[in-house]
Amino acid sequence: MPWVGAQDGGPSLEACSKTNNQTRPSKTFTAPTTMNDEAWGPLLRDHPIFSLSTKGLEGLDDNRKSQLELSTNTLSRFTTVDPKQDDATPSGRRQVMALRDTDLVVAVGKELRIASLGDIKLGRSARKTYKVMHTPNVNFEIHQISLNPSGKLLAIAGAFQVAVVVMPRPGYNRLVPDSIDCKAVQVGKYYHARDSSVPVAKIDWHPWGEAGSTLLVMTTDGRLREYDISYDAEEPQQTLSFIPQRKTKAFAAEDEGEREVTSFTLGKGKADWGPLTIYALTKSGDVYAICPYLPQNAMIPSAYVHSLECFISAKQEFLAQGEDTPAHLSALYDYQRKYVTALTKQLPPGIVFPAASRPVSIHPPRTISSPVSRQGPFLLQPSPRQLEGSEGGDATDIVYLEFGTDEDQEGEGQETDHLGVIMVAYQDGKVDVCLDVEKVEARWDFKQMRQKHELPMLAVYETIDLGLVSSLNQLSTNPNGPPLLDLLRGNHAVLFPDPIHDNVVYIYHAFGVHTLNISPVLENLAHALRIDDDAAESSLKSTLEQAAQTIVQPILATFSIDRRCSNPVVAVAVPNDVHLTYSIFILTSTMRLTAFPLNLQTEEPLPMSPPQPKPKEITASDATTSEPRSRWLTPGDGPPSYVTLLGENPYTIPPILKPSGLPTLPKLSLPPKSSEFMLTPDTLRYIGKTIEQITSQIHQLYIAQRAAEARASLQKEELARQVAKCQEIRKTLATLKEKSSSTGNSRLKQVEDAQKGIMKRLDRLLQSLMEKASPELSENETKWFEELKRMKAEILGQGRYDEGSLTARVKALEREYERITPALKAIVEKEKQRHEQTMDLNRSLGFSQAFEYGKRSNEDAKRIAKLESEINKLATKLDVTLARPSHS
Repeated sequence: MPWVGAQDGGPSLEACSKTNNQTRPSKTFTAPTTMNDEAWGPLLRDHPIFSLSTKGLEGLDDNRKSQLELSTNTLSRFTTVDPKQDDATPSGRRQVMALRDTDLVVAVGKELRIASLGDIKLGRSARKTYKVMHTPNVNFEIHQISLNPSGKLLAIAGAFQVAVVVMPRPGYNRLVPDSIDCKAVQVGKYYHARDSSVPVAKIDWHPWGEAGSTLLVMTTDGRLREYDISYDAEEPQQTLSFIPQRKTKAFAAEDEGEREVTSFTLGKGKADWGPLTIYALTKSGDVYAICPYLPQNAMIPSAYVHSLECFISAKQEFLAQGEDTPAHLSALYDYQRKYVTALTKQLPPGIVFPAASRPVSIHPPRTISSPVSRQGPFLLQPSPRQLEGSEGGDATDIVYLEFGTDEDQEGEGQETDHLGVIMVAYQDGKVDVCLDVEKVEARWDFKQMRQKHELPMLAVYETIDLGLVSSLNQLSTNPNGPPLLDLLRGNHAVLFPDPIHDNVVYIYHAFGVHTLNISPVLENLAHALRIDDDAAESSLKSTLEQAAQTIVQPILATFSIDRRCSNPVVAVAVPNDVHLTYSIFILTSTMRLTAFPLNLQTEEPLPMSPPQPKPKEITASDATTSEPRSRWLTPGDGPPSYVTLLGENPYTIPPILKPSGLPTLPKLSLPPKSSEFMLTPDTLRYIGKTIEQITSQIHQLYIAQRAAEARASLQKEELARQVAKCQEIRKTLATLKEKSSSTGNSRLKQVEDAQKGIMKRLDRLLQSLMEKASPELSENETKWFEELKRMKAEILGQGRYDEGSLTARVKALEREYERITPALKAIVEKEKQRHEQTMDLNRSLGFSQAFEYGKRSNEDAKRIAKLESEINKLATKLDVTLARPSHS
């Protein structure tokens, strides 16, 4: 029987585990957001959308509810799949909750429900309601749901069957009926709706499918079928096989887990074959890949096609530089060139590199007759370690994450290394973190490649232990019953990447939810990859030896120690809409929802150079390297003039003081207690572990507080030192100004006098040099001086009273102009008045009279024009500029 713990249930499984991973610092978040008023827990508590009552499950009793719990009694239901009995047991992969903008979609049994979180948040309706998406032809237990990229189609899958439902349009919540008729189509009835159908492992939408209608369905036999819902939902457009068929009359000693696929994921990349790669995972943990794969009707960014073409060209140029090129590599790159050329030919006219990227419709090329080859299994180097106390569990899920430094590419134009990370989850709580150091390339099954069979490789960076095995081993077991470790056989861990932050992955399983933050690993690797010098190899080696680990944090526990059972987590959702608060929704098999508010991270720039252990000193060399060298001031030799007390690195807030919104201790999600609390050794152990963790956190808070206080006092002391140093510098500058002001002016006067004396000496020296070079005037110089004298006499005259000089004539012209200007102005004024009178008379005169007046006016105008012409000629002769007369 559960006892009351942090929430309303018993001790958690994760809380009883004390592993190194769980004692690491919590995830570092910044820009905290207050969520007290907007927390989803109170808003969604007791919401009917999470009710277990459906048309097929009315009046659930305790026996029926026990089907939803993982225990030793129900373990057989979790480990077997019967096509004739598809019950509500949450076995296999489960994802029964999805978010479309502000709409929440939940699958309960065979029923689909939808509600608006926007209305719930704004409190538009006092009564909490939801709408049922009525789909009559969906008569199977829904295990997985997935929204397409456009949010208009919802793919649903059971243990064997697959269907697609058309989502209701916005505004459905204003309809009166509680049920909404939604169109639904069965997908691949011939393959997924027969008694002999193979179980469905995973469904997902391809992001590059045209109109977002490309659905990928992976079955456990390794067949990946592509359905284009807008074209044909019955027959697959393409079928990929990750597990070859067994040859008849042949025997092979292989594990059955090697022939059963549990999950798949799509690759990622910017200018390589990553987006055209599909990875598949088998139960045994083997990873296979097929490349290239392109949907039959795809919408691809045009920039990717150009980037892939450049990538292939660079590969071929590098291969051409070698002397002995293997024949299989030459043939392989020729095939790749043909494939990319077929893609570029499908681009519309006018799209050239580097034009703006836009989606273009492209179909898979048919120019290569050879089939695409399956690559793998991948070699995991070094071999992943096994968890202590575990015999090894089946692999359950795989996810591909990509991390790059796009800000460098945009800001500096440098080549960017995009790091790919593959994470593989197992039943026993093990998660392998692998680095995709050797990118998968397109390969086809032709003769040269069959002779050169090379397995691809993944670099295993870290093996994460979620602590499930150690937690179950610590619990006391019934001597007559099966061991609790058998519960791991019913566990199916699922990896869920955060839609906002690429470095955060949530893994939910039958015992709760963990958060995996791989930012420390990425920061170290990115820091090492940025180094581009002779010491790059040694720097990368030293960085890897530091062994930065993924931050693992349990956030929810669903295992009850008293009842020896757990409610598996069946869905995790994170809102990715601006109208909803950044949170995480966790749903258990009994439809209990737990919501945690999250805080957004801020992008922090990575260091461009490795940190140095020495304290930071403001030296002369630092000044000359960081800033341009001064032309007048030369730094002196010797020790630095000032050394800061703060050291090199800035102060970083301890993780304990930066809450992420997630609980520091895993929250319990258990059914309410039904009887009195019973004290057992396991509960005592839980209390002790919880007190130990709380005490450790209090100690960390105390240490962080003391460190912050010490840093604050150190910064105050440093501030006082810098203020004193600045005052000292100001006094020194004032003293220098006083000394230089008295002597500077006198020295400047002396320099000016000396400069004048030098200029006079220079003139005399130049004159003497000219006299020595040519003591007598030349013939041309003599003519030039005579011409100057003649021009002077012509302009100024021979004497003071010479009336023939140009100066005297100009003055006479000015006097004459001043004399006749008033008369001309009077004439112009009279003409203006006469013209106005004429205009007035013309209004009442006849045609003949107006003609006579016009004729007289034209004659006067000619005489005036003649007079103006004579005056202008006279002014031209006298070289006098006259203003243009105004005409009325």
